[in-house]
Amino acid sequence: MDLSPTLAEIVSLNVDERIRLAEATWDSIASEPGQPELTEAQQQELERRLASHIVSPENVVPWEEVKAQVLARARR
Repeated sequence: MDLSPTLAEIVSLNVDERIRLAEATWDSIASEPGQPELTEAQQQELERRLASHIVSPENVVPWEEVKAQVLARARR
């Protein structure tokens, strides 16, 4: 499958549109039945992050704040 034409069209979108496309793509993957197998490294990273969160549950940044920061950086 040659993705070159599709990628060329995606690159022509502005940053906000590409972010929305990435979010929509991720949502479509997440809605598929079944989950992909995690590698050992991915599983260990998830466990490390969960342990960190259990120790310091207040040490989080709300998604809306993260998203706003990313969009602000992308607009520079």
